[in-house]
Amino acid sequence: MLNEDGTIAREGALTYVPEVFAPVVDAARARIGEVFGPTRLHSAYLYGSIPRGTATPGVSDLDLLIVLREEPTEADRAAAAALEAELDARFPQIDGVGALLAGAGTVLSELERYDLGFFVACLCTPLLGEDLAARLPAYRPTSLLARETNGDLELFLARWRQRLAGAPAGRERARLARAVGRHLVRTGFTLVLPLRGDWTSDLDEMAEAFAVHYPRWAAPMRTAVAVGRRPADADAAVLDMLVHDLGPWLAAEYRAVHGVKAPRP
Repeated sequence: MLNEDGTIAREGALTYVPEVFAPVVDAARARIGEVFGPTRLHSAYLYGSIPRGTATPGVSDLDLLIVLREEPTEADRAAAAALEAELDARFPQIDGVGALLAGAGTVLSELERYDLGFFVACLCTPLLGEDLAARLPAYRPTSLLARETNGDLELFLARWRQRLAGAPAGRERARLARAVGRHLVRTGFTLVLPLRGDWTSDLDEMAEAFAVHYPRWAAPMRTAVAVGRRPADADAAVLDMLVHDLGPWLAAEYRAVHGVKAPRP
């Protein structure tokens, strides 16, 4: 979705949160403030299907970004992990909680301008504190944005292969499958982002936008959508195809079209 001037519009809002998830969001707001406190916490955000209004009770997870005044410490990460477990256990409406941590300085840095900065400005919904979007630029669907958001797929492929080699089972395997499916779909979409000239976070729309330009890989990309939505149903052969076939081709094509994302420390 674009603004009238052709820049990418912010996709979520607290007014879009379905009523069934309102207690979850209220509890997250309260507990984030209590856990991190005003001296550590700069701001907090929702992202994903809940603030977009498309979440499914009992299936969707709660996605949070917690921005601290300083860079996160190991103690902060442990506190975030405990918060994830607490909220997940309290609310049957959600299936899992993911809380990302970042320092405000990192969000506003030049290095993260077209990755984490874009994420906050366009894909995150303010929940607590100062909205850093006011200090970030407007964004357009350009090759630069594509490169800096998803131009590091090869790094993820290496990690996924290591995790698959460990023969994950149960919930761990489902979480890996969900991450693989959704990441590949989003990477496929941003590969064609400048050609589409618009932004969406709907997985089906992303896959179909990709299929227009890469019909040969349309079926594997639609499989990635299915895995991202129903990770518990993904068998070993499907995961192997995504990580060893679609993934490497997509990484190579991405590098040829947009280049490689600027390295992070």
